[in-house]
Amino acid sequence: MKKMDYQNVKGTQDYVGNEAVIQRRVKQTIEETCEAYGCQPFETPILNYTSLMASKYGGGAEILKEMYRLSDRGERDLALRYDLTIPFSKVIAMNPALRMPFKRYEIGKVFRDGPIKTGRNREFTQADIDITGIKSQAAEAELMLLAADVFEKLGLDILIQYNNRKLLGGVLEGFGVPKKLVTTVVLSLDKVEKIGVENVVKELTEKEIPDQAVVLIKDLLTNPEAKSLTYFQSEIVEKNEQTLEGVQELEELQGYLSALGIDDRCLFNPFLARGLEIYTGTIYEVFLKDNSVLSSSIGSGGRYDDAIGGLMGSETRYPTVGLSFGVDVICTALNVLTKNESNSPLVDLYLIPLNTEKEALVLARALRKNGLRVETEFGRKKVGKAMERANKESIRYVVVLGEKEVSENKYRVKDMVTGEDEEFEFKF
Repeated sequence: MKKMDYQNVKGTQDYVGNEAVIQRRVKQTIEETCEAYGCQPFETPILNYTSLMASKYGGGAEILKEMYRLSDRGERDLALRYDLTIPFSKVIAMNPALRMPFKRYEIGKVFRDGPIKTGRNREFTQADIDITGIKSQAAEAELMLLAADVFEKLGLDILIQYNNRKLLGGVLEGFGVPKKLVTTVVLSLDKVEKIGVENVVKELTEKEIPDQAVVLIKDLLTNPEAKSLTYFQSEIVEKNEQTLEGVQELEELQGYLSALGIDDRCLFNPFLARGLEIYTGTIYEVFLKDNSVLSSSIGSGGRYDDAIGGLMGSETRYPTVGLSFGVDVICTALNVLTKNESNSPLVDLYLIPLNTEKEALVLARALRKNGLRVETEFGRKKVGKAMERANKESIRYVVVLGEKEVSENKYRVKDMVTGEDEEFEFKF
């Protein structure tokens, strides 16, 4: 028989053993935290109409290049979702009777035919949390607090960088950037930490941004004082309506972050751009403080008040804030940071039958009803080998069930840490 020569499609991954355990832990932590905040579970289809995913409220031109497109037997133009935001916006648009404010969370697969890098495949898992119906910065603050809680539970030290698109857009317009070119400038600014100031300036020049505007942008990028919100509050900065709104919203947000006691984990970054056109206000990205483990963000999001109304063909604004975690990226970070740590066992008790398989099943069932995670050994391993496995997998409690124990309606639990035995009665 010919040997199978199968392999995974490039950009996809199997999760087995410890990797699967870590992914489950990440998902459970996000789910439990979201539900503690009153968020409802949510699920949307992977398969969507291309027209939905390609709407102007979608991921923008760069992401659309990476969108997987296909057609069904009815020759419908379909696409795999590349994020969870637009499918969520579609649901809200289709269900106007939903009680507001509405909070949801969803964990699911998304697909992008883009470059493969550490923690990012072409099929990957995202976890999204969205709040619709709250205009104030309390919604942003709550999502930032939720992020802080999730990563604290996972044992990851994080920093949340934040900005406001109104501030950024207003400053650029004040510098003389034509309104129609603001978005393309924002896309360039979004790369400043990756490619440096000089390369951003070069890119802006190639995009034919007015020379005086490029000079002012470079001065801003290299001004150390401009890293503080105080700079934009001062009289030094010429303020237009957009800039004023951005400053006011950032002041409100900082008040919440201070009251919540998480301002030490949050950093104002006036050059954070989040290149997606969907955002209308606050934007943020979550980074590991130890960026030697992972240089890319492990979460991001912001306010997008126009998307839901836009999908409905309406000018009505639905105030909405979202937060998205890259589950696979978080798992990559945890794999690196915990590789030298012992893994938590998947079972509490390991039951080894000696010609007592039926009785062992009966006992295992009873122990599970008492809340224990029990695995029964059916491989007929010798006791010594089975004990070795228990030690290797850090299983603390072991029961060796022989015919003598069954006849006496008893079993003994051995603590593999202390070496002590304890006897219990049980009717087989």
